[in-house]
Amino acid sequence: MLAEDQEGATRWKTLKDPGESDKLPPEETPVGWAHRVRRYFLTGLLVLVPAWATVLILHALFRTIDGLIAGLLGPAGRFDIPGLGVAALVGFILLVGVVVTHLIGQRVIAWANELVQRIPLVSSIYLTLKGMTEFFNFQSRFNRSTVAVFPFPRRGLWALGFVVGAAPAAVQVVPLQTLMMVFVPTAIHPFTGYLAFIPERQAIMINLPPEEAMKMEFSAGLYRPAQGWLTARKKSEADAQGKG
Repeated sequence: MLAEDQEGATRWKTLKDPGESDKLPPEETPVGWAHRVRRYFLTGLLVLVPAWATVLILHALFRTIDGLIAGLLGPAGRFDIPGLGVAALVGFILLVGVVVTHLIGQRVIAWANELVQRIPLVSSIYLTLKGMTEFFNFQSRFNRSTVAVFPFPRRGLWALGFVVGAAPAAVQVVPLQTLMMVFVPTAIHPFTGYLAFIPERQAIMINLPPEEAMKMEFSAGLYRPAQGWLTARKKSEADAQGKG
């Protein structure tokens, strides 16, 4: 038991924030202006490219559907009906959502994805845009999760993950230890990752909001949270978030 306590103290000492009494090396060493400009430029691209791509895609969809409706209506389509194109676009998106949520639609989408991935240039563009849209699903799933750090994939290395909850009873195979599930995203495509089953005592809940952790993952470390994010969460805060 004493050895475990000493090990835990050592592990936590390596995670303490540089602002604490036991000074550690700074989180980042001073860098030149060229490096800062490069980092700011890349971060700006990560923000603007998905937003601009979304505008272009929605604009193209709007014009396409508006043209199809005008063709179907014939002479009647020459009259300008305010909001018709927007209503048609919303209806088309809802229709696709209904189809995809059913089993047959999922099989068709899986077949189409497999087909697209075989086309060299098209697959690169499609997978990039698909990753951008999956951000919203990722955000809705983990926006209320607790962020934790723990040894992964081996001792001496640390990973940032989102606590999913307690592991199912079928995998609670470690004697006298409760296993928990933690999702570990992979940068720079955090929609995929690893589902780790770790002993609860090895995970350290940190004072980092989920949205800040997402920014770190999406930017592959280019985004830096404010100092203090490596401090442990207060138990009352963790309990309150768990109940929310």
